[in-house]
Amino acid sequence: MDVLALLVPNRHGPRAIVAADRSIHDRAKMTSGKIPSHFAELLDSLPDVLAWVKDRQGRYLWVNRAFLIQYSLDHPGGKEFAAVESIQGKTDYDLSPAFLADQFRHDDEQVLAGHRIVNRLERVGESQGTTVWNITDKIPVVDAKGAIIGTAGITRAAGPASSLEATAPGFGPALAHMRTHFHHEITNRHLASISNMSLRAFERQFRAAFHLTPQRFLRKLRLRLASRALMYTDESLSEIALKCGFADQSHFSREFRRQFGRTPRDYREHYK
Repeated sequence: MDVLALLVPNRHGPRAIVAADRSIHDRAKMTSGKIPSHFAELLDSLPDVLAWVKDRQGRYLWVNRAFLIQYSLDHPGGKEFAAVESIQGKTDYDLSPAFLADQFRHDDEQVLAGHRIVNRLERVGESQGTTVWNITDKIPVVDAKGAIIGTAGITRAAGPASSLEATAPGFGPALAHMRTHFHHEITNRHLASISNMSLRAFERQFRAAFHLTPQRFLRKLRLRLASRALMYTDESLSEIALKCGFADQSHFSREFRRQFGRTPRDYREHYK
């Protein structure tokens, strides 16, 4: 399946991406920079938004220019930026560490089942001593008959609370607070207060905007941060538990296993 990206209303949401069949020859032309889609061209023009489309097997069909530039920075090879052909047909297992590729594939499976990942806050690394956070969205790719044939996603830098408003209107202060204070106890009541909403309105509108309750959103954020700490640091499990906002190591291990199917110790040993 190849991508003719069109924004049309359908049963998967008002702005779901519809995909059309193309021959292998056509795909080569499309991925060489001649994608017959104003939508794809628009995404190519955004310097700070990484965008991609994958098939059901998780193979990349198309990525935008910003994705290619970031890939070239992460995989230096003497070129200004890689060609789409460098990415096409590859999966996240070819491009990312195994523990991240497993997370991405789990995301894809959820999206292929018809779910959407909306405005997910995640830490993606460090740059010049500053923590780098992104906001990520993933949606199903459907054909003209409404069958899900792949996934599409975008991710972009998450700035201060004011810039988060463009991503999730009304929730910028809450997301910024989660990002800064994830290692502390955070209540819905406090998040509602800094969002200038009643508790009931905040909880209802947050779930509508993110498809998760505030506490589940926060828990998933903490678990992803913990997974990175397990891979990139030698901190003990108890240290990671406390730094990522869990009550104790037992609580951390229980929630981690529920999310990733392994205990934190098994996870670290498996991927390292």
